[in-house]
Amino acid sequence: MSKRIQIPRIAVIGLGLIGCSWIKALRMRGCVDEVRGYDRNLDSMQLALSEGLIDSYSEDIGAVVQNADLVIVSVPIMAMRPVLESIRAHIAEHTVITDVGSVKGSVATDVAAVFGKGFPRFVLGHPIAGSERSGVMAADENLYVRHKVIITPEPHTSKEALALVRDAWTAVGADLEHMSVSHHDEVLAATSHLPHLLAYSLVDTLANSHENKEIFNYAAGGFRDFTRIAASSPVMWRDIFGANKDQILKTLDLFSHDLAFLRAAIEQGDSTFVMGVLTRAKSARDHFSKILARRAYVEPMKTASISYIANPGKALSGSFRVPGDKSISHRSIMLGSLANGTTEVTGFLEGEDSLATLQAFRDMGVVIEGPHRGRVTIHGVGLHGLQAPPNALYLGNSGTSMRLLAGLMAGQAFDVEMTGDESLSKRPMGRVADPLALMGAIVETAEAGRPPIKVKGGSPLKGIHYDLPMASAQVKSCVLLAGLYAEGETSVTEPAPTRDHTERMLRGFGYDVTVEGNKVTLRSGGELTATEIDVPSDISSAAFFMVGASIMPGSDITLEHVGINPTRIGVINILRAMGGNIDVLNEREVGGEPVADIRIRSAQLKGIHIPEDQVPLAIDEFPAIFIAAACAEGETILTGAEELRVKESDRIQAMVDGMVTLGVNAVGTEDGAVIQGFGAEGSFGGGEIDSQHDHRIAMSFAMASLRASAPVVIRDCANVATSFPGFVELASDCGVNLQVESGDE
Repeated sequence: MSKRIQIPRIAVIGLGLIGCSWIKALRMRGCVDEVRGYDRNLDSMQLALSEGLIDSYSEDIGAVVQNADLVIVSVPIMAMRPVLESIRAHIAEHTVITDVGSVKGSVATDVAAVFGKGFPRFVLGHPIAGSERSGVMAADENLYVRHKVIITPEPHTSKEALALVRDAWTAVGADLEHMSVSHHDEVLAATSHLPHLLAYSLVDTLANSHENKEIFNYAAGGFRDFTRIAASSPVMWRDIFGANKDQILKTLDLFSHDLAFLRAAIEQGDSTFVMGVLTRAKSARDHFSKILARRAYVEPMKTASISYIANPGKALSGSFRVPGDKSISHRSIMLGSLANGTTEVTGFLEGEDSLATLQAFRDMGVVIEGPHRGRVTIHGVGLHGLQAPPNALYLGNSGTSMRLLAGLMAGQAFDVEMTGDESLSKRPMGRVADPLALMGAIVETAEAGRPPIKVKGGSPLKGIHYDLPMASAQVKSCVLLAGLYAEGETSVTEPAPTRDHTERMLRGFGYDVTVEGNKVTLRSGGELTATEIDVPSDISSAAFFMVGASIMPGSDITLEHVGINPTRIGVINILRAMGGNIDVLNEREVGGEPVADIRIRSAQLKGIHIPEDQVPLAIDEFPAIFIAAACAEGETILTGAEELRVKESDRIQAMVDGMVTLGVNAVGTEDGAVIQGFGAEGSFGGGEIDSQHDHRIAMSFAMASLRASAPVVIRDCANVATSFPGFVELASDCGVNLQVESGDE
């Protein structure tokens, strides 16, 4: 939202598109009392006056800036120092000056030369916006709405001056970004200056070709799109290329270096290398708005705030397939990248968590095609073929990615840092850092063992025999993956069975893994061989529909191709123990993982004391199971599930708070909950639920609405995309009355 401010007097030096658009936007929003203008072109000043953009003008630049509160300098780079020299003697003690140029280093140098080092009232700025048109008549009051403006304050910049300029940009709807001067010029050299230089150069090269008429006659849309920017002002770009020479040359050298490799790959027919360039480029282009600030995959984009409006539903029906298993999707990318050869994956979950893992391996030099409709092709680089990523690996909200990658990164020759979003940054990582340290890895975490995680490369690892202090498939997998690089034998003993996807998939890739009871062992020195992986549907995603069909009278659904790994079927066992009507049909094995079709019909559930040996087998499904317990006859007690308090949210507290809001008698305990079910005649009331940005909390309460007496509003549901893209559409198709309400954060 724009911020309303009031600036008494503004002076504009240079009446072009950028300055005039800013002034017009401020005037239209009532943010300025008086605007004076100056331009070397008298016609421009007269036109700006007649259009109401300025209140007065003068051919005496000193008179224009006298006693102004804000001076906007919108002139070519090479004209900056003469302009500053012309106004130096005329500005007041309180006057703040700002510019709009695309090279900040040269402007900072000019300011220091004219006003002296440490001048506090000049705020360097650069709006990333433009138009095909130019001049006074092109002024657009909405030019900056939702466009980036980069502010590059220096250490000596006055806080008051900075606040004024920030407010003046925010008032016209701009999105502000702070950078250092050098960082700005480096980024703009790559994202703006070099593309213009290449466009001019390509057109010039082709125009001088003896076949230029033939070439230009058949120029297609791609040529026109790429070279369109060569139609802008040559004088302006000559000045920019001169002002930002060092950074442009640095970026041009990097581009020339990579271009030489690309030329050699095409010449040699190296299609894998070429595909790597293309896939990385497409992925990067899809994240273009982040790349401008050199933050691609370093921090998340702001997303729309999403709420679900869930109204009482009807009986669920139909036969359908939920998205692919997230745990297996993660591991398919990891092991496929480390394998020798090309791995084909089908059924890949195209959710944000799995895509974070995919992007991490792209950042480490692995060529990955897709995903497209669940199909991914991974050109493996072998166990020792990963390359140092250009930046920190951004893993979004995925704890699985971070914990498993910690094990793999411990065995690499390069340093790596792993970061995540706000939610992931609160989750404990000491549980993986501790065993890795015992293996000889150097792993640093933030305070209290939280992300980011920094792993020092080149540390020799030794195999260990590790007894898990608590059941955790992620910690077990982390240690085993580090064991691929450790001297000797690595084994993990777990206190209770956890999901065994890592062990199964390692064997699927031809790596020798021994399982004896609750102990898993492997030795380093082996190799992974590429294979084909068909990812089964995720039982964690299926769980919401299992519960929904169980609690809603008259329901009858079949979930197709669901993974029924013995370490994951706790939700089936628990619902059956509660009296659920669940049939497992057409059991088979696909790629080493057991799958089946699951039919669920409604049944009156009864409360139980959930067996603790089932807790690790259903740890991710308990938010949905809580909803089933609320609809049961009698009391349900959960114990031994303290891990639920350190998931994406404190899932025990989030679920208990939500159920209490909807009228359920529920109490959280240190390691579980006690829930009094309302039985066949009862129902959830209406109310507003805070999902805590946790996808499983949001989807669980969406299913609760089936048995609600009034609408249930569920806030902060954007993270559902992390595990279940298409949830709303699929739920609505089978009978859930779900609507989406969006708003900007």
